[in-house]
Amino acid sequence: MDAHTDKRTTRLDDLIQAERDMLARVGDLPLDLEALVLVSNLHRAVAAIRREFEQTVLAEVRLSWTAFTVLWVLWIWGETETRELANEANVTKGTLTGVVDTLQKRGLVERRRRTSDRRLMAVRLTDTGTLLISEVFPRFNAEERRMAQLLTGSQRTAMIDGLRRILRELDG
Repeated sequence: MDAHTDKRTTRLDDLIQAERDMLARVGDLPLDLEALVLVSNLHRAVAAIRREFEQTVLAEVRLSWTAFTVLWVLWIWGETETRELANEANVTKGTLTGVVDTLQKRGLVERRRRTSDRRLMAVRLTDTGTLLISEVFPRFNAEERRMAQLLTGSQRTAMIDGLRRILRELDG
């Protein structure tokens, strides 16, 4: 048994079923399996967290993850041009249009044309939107805390450092 196989076998008990299935399919290919597992688990963890939040704290106030993100961005940075808001919310301008339409119908945001360039549109929170996000965010953060407490302090620190390093590389 070579060192690569031995290392993989000794860690097999730590694998979740999705990893076992993935390794069964691609394990014989010349791949960086650790990188594959890291990135796929990161993606799956983010999707699971998003689903959990949408089914709990966000469902209570009838918000999708994207709608919450838009409200949060506006709450933190104030009135924002639509192109920048789409970028910060990590959605296309088309998706943002639909989300802002829905939020506007609920009285949570309003659109305004920029006086400096009438072609540009900005979005801002209404008083109702500000009240909603300021009330829901502590509950959202309680869920974040619950997720973070699944890890030890040193695991959280290592994850924060690692994710920041990836983000700096990809966003920089």
